[in-house]
Amino acid sequence: MALIDEVKNVLAEVLQLGDIIDTFDADTLILGSIAEFDSMAIVSVITALEEYFGFEVDDDEIESETFESLGSLTDFVQRKLDDLA
Repeated sequence: MALIDEVKNVLAEVLQLGDIIDTFDADTLILGSIAEFDSMAIVSVITALEEYFGFEVDDDEIESETFESLGSLTDFVQRKLDDLA
């Protein structure tokens, strides 16, 4: 499974997005575009990504640009995975 699909699955589960997630691609805006994606949801998504992928996110790594789109979030996850290697 492609990394972007894994990130989509985590988002869908945490935000309970249902089938709408199937329409998401790398350019899909998430921050400010999904009503369910508020500050509490960001914390939940970060926690779910940490658990799913096995990395830790420090508070100073969290920037709004990371959550701008599905692509930017996937890029962030890829960087975190690269750091583990």
